[in-house]
Amino acid sequence: MDSSVSVIQTIMTKLRRRGSDEAVSVPHERLDNDNNTLDTWSPDATYTIDEAMEKIGFGRFQMKVSAFCGLAWIADSMEVMALSILGPTLTCEWRLNSTQEALITTVVFVGYLFGSPIFGYIGDTYGRRTSLTMSAAWAVYYGLLSTLSPRYAWLLILRGLLGVGVGGVPQAVTYASEFLPNKIRGQCILALEFFWAFGALFEVLLAMWLLQSYGWHWWLAASALPLVVFLSMTSFFPESPRYQIVRGEVDKAEATIIKIAKENKATLPRGRLRGESHLERGKFTDLFLPHYRWTTLLLWIIWFATGFSYYGIVLMSTEIINSEISCLSDGLQMDTCSEQCKMLTTGDYVKLLWTSFAELPGLLMTMLLIDRIGRRMCMYLEYFAYAVCCFLLFICTGNVGLVILLFCARALISAAFQVVYVYTPEVYPTTIRAMALGSCSCVSRFGCIITPFVANVLLRVSLYSAVGVYAIFGIVAGIAAFLLPIETKGRSLQVVRCRAAIYRRVTFNPGDVYVHASLKYNIWLQ
Repeated sequence: MDSSVSVIQTIMTKLRRRGSDEAVSVPHERLDNDNNTLDTWSPDATYTIDEAMEKIGFGRFQMKVSAFCGLAWIADSMEVMALSILGPTLTCEWRLNSTQEALITTVVFVGYLFGSPIFGYIGDTYGRRTSLTMSAAWAVYYGLLSTLSPRYAWLLILRGLLGVGVGGVPQAVTYASEFLPNKIRGQCILALEFFWAFGALFEVLLAMWLLQSYGWHWWLAASALPLVVFLSMTSFFPESPRYQIVRGEVDKAEATIIKIAKENKATLPRGRLRGESHLERGKFTDLFLPHYRWTTLLLWIIWFATGFSYYGIVLMSTEIINSEISCLSDGLQMDTCSEQCKMLTTGDYVKLLWTSFAELPGLLMTMLLIDRIGRRMCMYLEYFAYAVCCFLLFICTGNVGLVILLFCARALISAAFQVVYVYTPEVYPTTIRAMALGSCSCVSRFGCIITPFVANVLLRVSLYSAVGVYAIFGIVAGIAAFLLPIETKGRSLQVVRCRAAIYRRVTFNPGDVYVHASLKYNIWLQ
């Protein structure tokens, strides 16, 4: 005991004499001015990527990344909105039937189906920026080439190849999320919805201006411009430091976060960036590890139902607005004579603007709720509310009532879709994050492939049947969201395993130095 006391006294004497952090080799204590707590550190201190991102915060660099990924969202939104307008236009010009019209949309989502997992794999294997660059270049090439389609068959082939490239664009969400601090990550990802809503509105305005005056060829070419701008900007942004750590490139990751800190005029934690050892690249089978198996299956159900419902509402809105709705004694009836051809009028475009504008209030509502009630509850409340709006379409309310209900349904399903985009990258670790998002997006495209035959074909046979199908899928998605086992609100992005730390405080004498023994261990996620 006497020897222990003498050792403590010797240490205290050195601390008083030197007063410097490098004076002794034992851990030192300093006051953290941010939260007035004691911070133990040593010359060999290290910090994690999460600690670095929290310290850097949200600044100029994150604003640039948000704008960069927002361009990708604008491009994706414009392509989706273009599908709902291109079908009726070509139906009149090329005298297509309802099945041929539906195929124009379906082939694009078939391309998505192949592109999503391919570019997800590239993102986890060769880098997030590489995946985004390749997908954008592919989409720009075939998007512009499709504007020269001389016949229906060529259009189907080229639009399908365009879909392969656009299938990789959602990887922008993975890229953006890996630069954001935990506390505001959800709201920042949701803020990308503003770009999506702007893209939908801009596409309708572009169609009003170019489609009616110059034809669909010039209109499709102009719709590809956001992707061209996005592609030209990819070389100005760094690779994700989280991905670099997984690759074992800790020095490159540290250089990246130092540049980000300088641009944000922020300071980094003391010490050096700590890498993760023995990290294997993720495999598709990792999605079905015991810890993730139930989550993966439920998310696939949610993504399928959401893709089916969201794109169905977009397509169905155009069909309903472009048709004559009659309120008869036996319910709503659509005038859908197959030999009639009706181009969208200026009034129809105005109604489409209103339904597209619905995504903005849905976004604002979600931004208020997502960090208060959590991701899971936000999702299932919005899915069930969406299903209620679909069932209300059974009521004879006239054209104004239909537009209002379509407005509410689109607001709710688009809001739920954005929460899913926030939740999915958060729940998976870095090693399989892009692959997980790609697989979910791929499953979503199965729903997108089917939905044109409901929104364009079944709707003309029975309005009630089509609307009822969308309502049922909303309920299914809500139940699956309720059953999700993991809530990610406030949770840091996982690398591959959880790190826990146990701190033990040993007091030798009142008022004397405290020794903190840190016992760190790794727990593999089961």
